[in-house]
Amino acid sequence: MSPHPQPLSVQGVTDALQAVLDPNTSKDFVSTRRIRNLAVEGGAVRFDVELGYPARSQHEAIRSLLAAAVRALPGVERVDIGVSDRILAHAVKNGVKLLPGVKNVIAVASGKGGVGKSTTAVNLALALAADGARVGMLDADIYGPSQPQMLGIVARRPESVDGKTMEPIEAHGLQAMSIGLLVDDDTPMVWRGPLATRALTQLLTETHWRDLDYLVVDLPPGTGDIQLTLAQNVPVTGAVIVTTPQDIALIDAKKGLKMFEKVNVPILGVVENMSIHICSHCGHEEHIFGAGGGQRICEDYGVAFLGALPLDLKIRAEADSGAPTVVADPASRIAAIYHDIARKVAVAIAATPRDMSHKFPHIVVQNG
Repeated sequence: MSPHPQPLSVQGVTDALQAVLDPNTSKDFVSTRRIRNLAVEGGAVRFDVELGYPARSQHEAIRSLLAAAVRALPGVERVDIGVSDRILAHAVKNGVKLLPGVKNVIAVASGKGGVGKSTTAVNLALALAADGARVGMLDADIYGPSQPQMLGIVARRPESVDGKTMEPIEAHGLQAMSIGLLVDDDTPMVWRGPLATRALTQLLTETHWRDLDYLVVDLPPGTGDIQLTLAQNVPVTGAVIVTTPQDIALIDAKKGLKMFEKVNVPILGVVENMSIHICSHCGHEEHIFGAGGGQRICEDYGVAFLGALPLDLKIRAEADSGAPTVVADPASRIAAIYHDIARKVAVAIAATPRDMSHKFPHIVVQNG
């Protein structure tokens, strides 16, 4: 006689799920504690998956992977799977409090200007939002704000409801704030360092950010006062470094990378912009600024290479028009690269320790 099959059990389902790898992290869902509320009743299996990063466009694919593994078990008649992103606040360096209304701060930096940092920052923010996250964009370039132009909000001005904080401007699903929204676009900001850093602090702390999963901060180029203020006094979850393959840009990118390392801000990865030019007439490919520089930095410093973007006229034109590539041409190959970079950034943040300060007891010492 053949042995009777073992009845369906929670442990059996767990073992089956452990063999399924998350396509975005290459880790299984069980050991990373992403499976929640697993229940088995007769032939019915029910559980939830909490990814920890925005991936609305991939929910069905992930659900199908997990369902296939469970349905392969004998006795399974029905599988119900709930998939959610559930983005949490992640730990920052000791002594720096989280910003009200903001779970995670992503600094986008470059060692020098002209490498496409602002365009990368806004498309990164838009890609995170497109996949289901609540995202804010802070233009921290006090001297040369460009996000109002890129988001098409140059003519709009922030308002205050409570007389204490400014309401961010809504654009393409983002909550945005910039010094460029408070002054005329032809007004030069002839401020010394302390005034500029004070303005940045006010933009950060006096904006009424509303329940953001991520606040993307577009930093000015270089490693000056504003960058140090942000790195030392603001709860930055991690930094993204933008460079081109050109040797001069790489030298400055290394300085930016080392600055964040010195102040204990994790480097989420490096984006190589203007990696290759493809002729719009003949299709000829040419590495105008060199090749592989961003990859070499990552190998030298042990950080992640997030992706490479081409030198393409459309990227510039769409950003100048107030509708960056991710919203202007969401089905394009370039938009897909931005989405891939954004998901890698979100996955890297999800892998960092969570912020548990809200669970600490509030202790008050009184003299008796």
